[in-house]
Amino acid sequence: MFIYEKKLQYPVKIKNTNPRLASLIISQYGGPDGELGASLRYLSQRFSMPYPELKGLLTDIGTEELGHLEMIGAIVHQLTRNLTEEQIRSAGFDAYFVDHTAGIYPTAASGSPWNAAGIGVKGDLIADLTEDLAAEQKARVTYDNILRLSDDPDVNDVIKFLREREIVHFQRFGEGLRLAKDKMDAKNLYFVNPSFDR
Repeated sequence: MFIYEKKLQYPVKIKNTNPRLASLIISQYGGPDGELGASLRYLSQRFSMPYPELKGLLTDIGTEELGHLEMIGAIVHQLTRNLTEEQIRSAGFDAYFVDHTAGIYPTAASGSPWNAAGIGVKGDLIADLTEDLAAEQKARVTYDNILRLSDDPDVNDVIKFLREREIVHFQRFGEGLRLAKDKMDAKNLYFVNPSFDR
């Protein structure tokens, strides 16, 4: 059961608009390594996870990623509220604006819309957990890149929090992978999927 609290996991209070920065940060909303894909990946993988501890891990992190999606949406919204036509044009936000005005749309910074083709759900616990480790590292790198390009301390504060959560998720998936291997047949070098291969 999901319970929704009407507050963000970490406060988002951006003072200054900045559509150029918003057009970069939107990638963590709907980009290839963003929070939307992460949440759907983990919440989908949990169904085929054979061990309750790992189902719980995927449910916990998948749910938290939904909260991060909401935080990214709040950042982008606050960076694009009350824009003038001149700000839209001079920041290069006009192409996004034409299609979405200042709505929050799942897209990459490159302009490619989100699609499910980028999420890995294989139904094999070793493959899925290894995918999850890589996904968390890629999301951390994206946050690192945003921090390299952002000079807004209000934005950076939230992005640093989200980056730290990617590191924690990476560590938890590493622990999950170790737990899975311990539970599987240690004599099997390939760690076959216990749901199908006996």
